[in-house]
Amino acid sequence: MITIKRVAARVFLVSAGVVFYAQSAWALLPIQHWREPSGAQVWLVESPAIPMVDVQIDFDAGSRRDPAPQAGLASAVAGMASKGVRAVGDAPALDENALGEAWADLGASLEVSASNDALAFSLRSLTVPDLLDKAAHLAARQLAEPAWPEDIWQREQARWSAAIRESRTRPATVAGEAFASAVYGSHPYGQHVTEESLARIHVAEMAQFHSRYLQACRARVAIVGAVNRERAQALVATLLARLPAADAAACAPQPAVPEVQPLAAPVQQNIAFASAQAHVLMGQPGFARSDPDFLALLVGNHILGGGGFVSRLTEEVREKRGLSYSVYSGFNPGLHAGAFVISLQTRPDQAAQAVQVAREVLTRFVAQGPTPAELRAAKDNLIGGFALRIDSNRKLLGNVVNIATNGLPLDYLEHWRQRVEAVTVADIRAAMQRKLQPERMVTVTVGAQP
Repeated sequence: MITIKRVAARVFLVSAGVVFYAQSAWALLPIQHWREPSGAQVWLVESPAIPMVDVQIDFDAGSRRDPAPQAGLASAVAGMASKGVRAVGDAPALDENALGEAWADLGASLEVSASNDALAFSLRSLTVPDLLDKAAHLAARQLAEPAWPEDIWQREQARWSAAIRESRTRPATVAGEAFASAVYGSHPYGQHVTEESLARIHVAEMAQFHSRYLQACRARVAIVGAVNRERAQALVATLLARLPAADAAACAPQPAVPEVQPLAAPVQQNIAFASAQAHVLMGQPGFARSDPDFLALLVGNHILGGGGFVSRLTEEVREKRGLSYSVYSGFNPGLHAGAFVISLQTRPDQAAQAVQVAREVLTRFVAQGPTPAELRAAKDNLIGGFALRIDSNRKLLGNVVNIATNGLPLDYLEHWRQRVEAVTVADIRAAMQRKLQPERMVTVTVGAQP
C-alpha cells in the first residue's frame, strides 16, 4: 500500500512539469467518439504524457430532474453515493470508512457531483494495469450498488439542514435565491433546496431515482489519459458492467424538460437586510450552451463585465464613481437558458445609483456593441489565455465533457481560437440584441437603503 501511494505521489509531481511542455499540442489531439454495444457513448482523448487517466461518466440526472417538492434529490443521491456499497455476490459490503480506505490504498479517487444538468462520476487513477483494473471495479460498485444507509442519511440531512439555516443569515444567499426564483419561475433551474424539501427525501426515493436514470445505455463517458481505444473500451465495459441491462424501451429518451420562459415584464425586489454591504443582482434568462451565438456572447461579455478590471462595468461603476470594489457580468448557459447576471456589492446608500449606472452601461452596450479597440483587446486576452483552458488532463476532460453534453463538433477545441478571432463588432451587437432586453430584467437588491 505504501508503495502504491508513493508511486501516485511521484506521478502527480511529475505531471506538473510534463503538462507545461505538452499544453501547446493538446488543442490538436483528436477526440475519438463511438457508441458501445451497451448504448453508452464514449469520447476519448489519448494523452500519453503521464501514466494517468481521468474519466467522467455523466447521466441526465441532474437537479433539473428533481421533483419540485423534493428539490435536492439529485444532490442527495450524489452525496450518498460515497457513503458505502452493499454486498453483492462475492463482493462484501463496504461502509463509508472502508470505501474511503479502499480508494486511499489505490492512490485513486472517485468524486460524485450533481449539477443542474447531470449526475457525474469522476474517476482519476494511474494507468498501471493492476491499479487501474482495481480502481475501475471499485468505481463500478460505487456507481451501481450504493448502500443508501438510513442512519447516514439522517446525519447528512441534519448537517445539510443546518447549513441551509446558516446560509440564510448571509445576504448573498438571500439575493441569489430571490434572483433565481424571479428569473426562472417554475423551471427546475430556479428550484432551491429547503429544509422542507430535504424532509421529503428518503432513501427509498434515492434508490428509485438511481434505478430510473442510471443505466449503461444512458451513460456519456469522457476519457482523457494514457489509454488507447482498446483499453478505453475495456475500461468503460468494467465501469458500467454492474448497472442493470436495459432494453431499447427502457432507454427511450427521458421526458423533455420545459424550456425557461422569457420575462414578460421587469421585476424589482428590494429585500430588507441588516448588512454592511448591499448585494445587487440584475439579469434575465440567457441562452442554452448549444446556441450558435455562444462565442460572440462570450467575447462580448468579456468586454462588458467578464474581463475583470478592464471591463466597461468596472470602468464606469468602480473606477469613475467608486460605487463598488467589484462588479461583473456573466452568462450561465446549460442545456436550457441559463441566467445572464450583473452582480455587485455597494454601500447601502449607494445601491440605487449603482443599479442605475450598471443598467445604463448595459443598455448602451447592447445598443452599440464594443469599440474595435475593445474587441481587439478582448480577443488578445481570450486567445492568449486559451492554453490555460487545457493545461491539465482534468481541464481538458472538462472541455471534452462540454463537447459531449452540448453536441459540439469534435474539432471544437482545434478551431476555437480561429472562431474567436473571426468574431466582429457587428456579431457581438447582433447577438446581444437578440439575447438581452435591458428594459425587461429582474433586479434584486438585498440590504439597500430605501
